[in-house]
Formats: sequence, C-alpha cells, structure tokens
Amino acid sequence: MNATIRTKSKPSVLAALAGAMLLASLGVSIATVALPTLTREFSAPLATVQWIVLAYLIAVTVTIVLAGRLGDLFGQRRVLIAGLALFAVASVLCAAAPTLGLLIAGRAMQGIGGAILMALPLSLIRETISRERTGSAMGLLGTMSAIGTALGPSLGGVLIASSGWRAAFVALAGAGFLVLGIALRAIPPTPVPVRHVDGRMDWPGAALLAVTLILYGLATAGGTAAVIPGAGMLLPAAILGLALFVFVEIRSASPLVPVSVLLERATGSALAMNILVSTVMMATLVVGPFFLSFSLGLNEAVVGLVMAIGPVTAALSGVLAGRVTDRFGARSVLAAGLVEMTVGLVCLAVLPRLLGVAGFAAALIVLTPGFQLFLTANNTAVMVAVRDDQRGLLSGLLGLSRNLGFMTGASVMATLFAAAVGSSDIVATAPDVIANAFTTTFLSASGLTLLALIVAIVGQPAAAEA
Repeated sequence: MNATIRTKSKPSVLAALAGAMLLASLGVSIATVALPTLTREFSAPLATVQWIVLAYLIAVTVTIVLAGRLGDLFGQRRVLIAGLALFAVASVLCAAAPTLGLLIAGRAMQGIGGAILMALPLSLIRETISRERTGSAMGLLGTMSAIGTALGPSLGGVLIASSGWRAAFVALAGAGFLVLGIALRAIPPTPVPVRHVDGRMDWPGAALLAVTLILYGLATAGGTAAVIPGAGMLLPAAILGLALFVFVEIRSASPLVPVSVLLERATGSALAMNILVSTVMMATLVVGPFFLSFSLGLNEAVVGLVMAIGPVTAALSGVLAGRVTDRFGARSVLAAGLVEMTVGLVCLAVLPRLLGVAGFAAALIVLTPGFQLFLTANNTAVMVAVRDDQRGLLSGLLGLSRNLGFMTGASVMATLFAAAVGSSDIVATAPDVIANAFTTTFLSASGLTLLALIVAIVGQPAAAEA
C-alpha cells in the first residue's frame, strides 16, 4: 500500500505538508510581536500577557506525542486534516476573543492543532515520498519551520500596525483554511491501520505525560514564580510525574510510549541529541539579545535584524541540507552537522568580542547550517528506520524532544548566563562583564554539542544494525 501511495506523490503533497509545518511555526512567532500591544489593550502585566505565547508552547509540548500516536491508530492523513481544521478554527476564536483569558484559552486550543501540524508531516513523508527523496523532503520541512520563525515577527508587525492585533490571528485562520483545502485535495487516502491487540489509546499514560510536561513547562517558564504560588516545587513534581509515567508505561498492555522504544540505542540517542542540540539553539535566542543590547549597545531594531540572520540562514540552508543527506547518508551528515555546530558555537563565543556585530553574524552563518544538517539527518535516520505502526509515535517523540530542549535552553542557559554575569541589574553591569558571561555560556554550549557527537558515535552501531 505504501508503494502505491508513493507513486501518486506530487508537488502538491509536499506543499500541503510544508504548509502545515509553516503554520505551526508561525503560530509561535507571529504572536510574540503582539505582546506589547496586548499589554496595553488588556491593561495586563507582562507576566500575564506572556501566557499568550506560553499557552501555545506548552499545549504543543503536552500533546505532540499523543498527536503522533493518534495518527498511528486512526490514520496519518485523517489526523492531519483534523489538526488543520482545529488550528484554523482556534485562530478564528483567538481573533474574536473579547478577553485576555479567552485569548489564552484559544491559544492553547491552537497549540493542540499546532502539535498535530508539527508531528504528522514527518510521519506522512515516510508514506507519501519515495525513500531516496526523504532527506530532501525533511530539509524542506526544516526550511518552512525556519521561514515561519523569521517571517512571523515581521508579518505580525505589519498586520498589527495596519489593522490591529486581531488581524494577525485572522491571517493565521485564512492560511489554515487554505492549507486545509490543499491537504484535502492533494494528500492521498492512507490505509486504515490494522487494529492489533495493542491498538488502543493509553489514556492513563497520556494523562500522566500531559501533567508531567505541564509541570516541566511551568517550571522552566520565565515569570512563573510571579503568578504561581509554590513554583519552586514544580520541577520536583515533574520528576515524580516522569517516574510514575515510566512505571505506568512498563505495566501497560498498550503503552503510549513503549519503554522498549526509548531503550533502543539508535532511537534513544537520536532523542537525546535532539534535546541537547535544541537546548543550545535556544541559548542563541535568549542570551544573544542581552549581549547585543548591553555589551555592544545596539538598539532594539538593530538587535532584531541581527537576530533574524539565524532563521534566514536556516531557511536558505534547509533544502540543501536535505539534498546532502540524500547524497551522503544520514549518519555521516548528522556527525558533520554536529562538528559544524561546535565550530559555530566556539566562533560565537569568540568572534563577537573581536569583530562586534560582524563577528556575531559570521558565527550565526556558520552555526545555523550545521543545525539544519543535524536536524534533517537526525529526522531522516529515525523516520526511515521506524516500523510503520510507530511512525506517528516517533515523529511525535522527535517533536517532543526538540520542544523539551527549547524549554530547557530557555531556562538553563539563561540561568548560566545570569550566574556568569553575577549581578541582578544587568543594565548597570559593565559591557566587558557581560561579554565574558556570553563567552562562558557559548563555550559551555559547544561542550553540549560535543556531548551530542559522542552520543551519535555511541548510537551509530545500533543504527547500522537497524
């Protein structure tokens, strides 16, 4: 059946899958630029308004594995279509929200749809695209994700300036319905999954995983302590939740996440690398602006332009990364990407202090293609080797591990930078002190990519056996 579907694959299939990934990325980035406007509109503090972004991110993180598993049980195309419809309807509700609370609720609903849009395209590529073009298709998805990250703030800014904040969500709704129409016409029907004895949904496991991820998301979210009493207990509670989840999964007849899958060397190493690399990449987003603003003295507009170099470079290098993966093989390209990332992080630690903005930009231009090489090769290696009845699960786990890395990076790397600065008043801190803290942070980050490279080497024999 898979072979039949692949013979029908055409550019419109890739357009639908790429459009879904673009929407999920836009869902994050387009809302960030609206936060100052919404603070004024609803007369709310930043600690409250930031939940417009956090609600989406936490909803995606909590439901992405469940989304992939639902694809395995009920059909990848069917679940993707449902996700597109949910995302579009939620965008309409966000645009019409009369209160901040309803807007945050709409964003959580939108994030559930976004989780499906992130998980299912990876899975459907295996089903609709020929094996020899899998890397190129994965690279295209990476490019669309990067384009969404880069395009969101500028597109949102234009829409908000001309028509108000609701226009940004109207645009997401329109794009959602457009991609839904393309998907309905272009993606061929997928075979109805054969229901085995274990083909049931593990709702207790899903509930435990959701609670654990919510606790971890809240523990790593900035400003949580200001709005949630006892926030210091969130991380220990998340660890306890993880232990309970593993216990339930071991005893479950139809586990949401089979522990045996996580214990496979190739799969476990791929997910661990995803977490490490995503942690590092988030550091560029949360620490970079502080260095540019308080050490180099750039204003907000210039900081925004410099920071856009990363996603723009990612957008330009994504498809090429896919072609290189198809040409030289996923494992070789994955290792090369990690080596390039390590070099790029060392450059980021050193060059901006020597060359200023030019050094920062040059380092991003080295670092970001390495990330695209790694991401494309890692996704390809996992999705090509996975069993048909676990495609959705593994695509969900890849998305989850990436999001966990982003949340960890936003918390841990920012904390490392703050500790290196050594002062709570960064505005009054000397530029040289901030530069030293920046260098310390990214030399440490380069150590994480070296650790990921070691994990890749250790995991490679199992991958080869698969």
